[in-house]
Amino acid sequence: MAHPAVLQTAPAVAASPRQGRLAVRLGVAALSGLLLYLAFPPVGLWWLAPPAVALLTLACAGATVRRGVLLGLVHGLVSFLLLVEWTATIAGPAALVALALLQGLFLALLGGALVVVTRAPLWPLWTAALWVLQEALRSRVPFGGFPWGRLAFSQGESPLLPLAALGGAPLLGFVVALLAAALAHAGVYAGVVSGVFAGVRRRPWPLALALAAAFGVAAAVPTPVAGEDVQVAVVQGNVPRLGLDFASQRAAVLTNHVQATRALAADVRAGRVVRPDLVVWPENASDLDPFTDPAAYALIDGAVRDVGVPVLVGAVLQGPGELISNAGIVWDPVTGPGERYVKRHPVPFGEYIPLRPLVRRITSKVDLVPRDFASGDRVGALDVGPVRVGDVICFEVAYDGLVRDTVLAGGRLLVVQTNNATFGRSGETVQQLAMGRLRAVEHGRAVLVAATSGISAVIAPDGRLTQSAPVFTREVLSATVPTRSATTLATRLGALPELLLSVLALVGLALAVRRPA
Repeated sequence: MAHPAVLQTAPAVAASPRQGRLAVRLGVAALSGLLLYLAFPPVGLWWLAPPAVALLTLACAGATVRRGVLLGLVHGLVSFLLLVEWTATIAGPAALVALALLQGLFLALLGGALVVVTRAPLWPLWTAALWVLQEALRSRVPFGGFPWGRLAFSQGESPLLPLAALGGAPLLGFVVALLAAALAHAGVYAGVVSGVFAGVRRRPWPLALALAAAFGVAAAVPTPVAGEDVQVAVVQGNVPRLGLDFASQRAAVLTNHVQATRALAADVRAGRVVRPDLVVWPENASDLDPFTDPAAYALIDGAVRDVGVPVLVGAVLQGPGELISNAGIVWDPVTGPGERYVKRHPVPFGEYIPLRPLVRRITSKVDLVPRDFASGDRVGALDVGPVRVGDVICFEVAYDGLVRDTVLAGGRLLVVQTNNATFGRSGETVQQLAMGRLRAVEHGRAVLVAATSGISAVIAPDGRLTQSAPVFTREVLSATVPTRSATTLATRLGALPELLLSVLALVGLALAVRRPA
């Protein structure tokens, strides 16, 4: 007997030869992976995310668990091979395939779970929650996880983005997946997949209800932008040439940022630019340690004194011990270098090599990272001139907790110091920029993205991109931005929405397993 509950289906799906051959399911799974990739920047067709997730759901429904695992893996491989193709620019195609395969394994587990829960009542709810659980797991393991490709990160241009202020990336991702489930339900209603969902109660209203609820709630979420204004400048000094070998030209990179800052100072004196309250340099603006290299110290100190305001300098420092540190240093024009933030989450296989002796047996590419970066032990909340800044470095913007920590520590303005020069003109830069837009809304903070070679940007607290500098150009962004102390619901709740939705996924999976076939 069919159940009357919202988004509930009728009896379990029975397997039969008519449910489609494996080849058809594999094709649908691959198509879903392609569509999901297209939802993310640089293509940025955000509205393709729900159809992509819906197609994977329909491909898995009615299959065996073993086939569901295969279907999820195919989806994951297609989407990640395309999404993170920039990985190959550092370590070659083998690294790209390895990363895509690792992420695909999480999607494989999701595919098997989708097979199970689509047999049960309330399957749209369980499938949406399973996406959150899958993303929570791969954002944490192994080696601290890899959050790239979360559904929420595809929604930077979406009207759904304000939902991030309520429950962060997990809630926004859940809503996208729930819309996908409602779309899959509509496909059932239309008879497109009636052979797969044999016996499903066919009603058209779940899709309309889900769309109205999602976009209605998103439109009603306040995203205030008012605050105490500060004048900021973001320096994008650029690099001598594209690619990884720019590191051998460290002095030239530092000189570029020094010259751009001195040009800013000249423009301020001439009245062409409003005097900033603070200046932000990107990650790796100085790969020369100013504390061990007197010439680098003199260059930085001279530029800071010339502009006459505190500068947040991105630098690579020697130590502790045999390690090196990726740091943001507050450099005052009077007192010189002061407090600093050391990156808390270095990138595995990019900034440090886990299991180095073992990995070296597989590939000599480990020598591209000759020395491991240290992990910082303090939150990136720094007083830069008149404002307390929440600083995260590069990939750290992808990690919910690292960004939230800076806000809880008093950050009234978020800064992302990054160096994307290694990735050339790939999609990595715009993908990371989309994460900054989500963080702005999630925490109600303006975000400054300072990139060595671009894209540097100024993002309003409501996620609007107000200024940006193209890649591989020298440019200084000057802007008035609000600083805010009020916290959003998402900031206060932290990981709780993700935890509750993950538990919901496990409950649905347990109920589906216990349901008679």
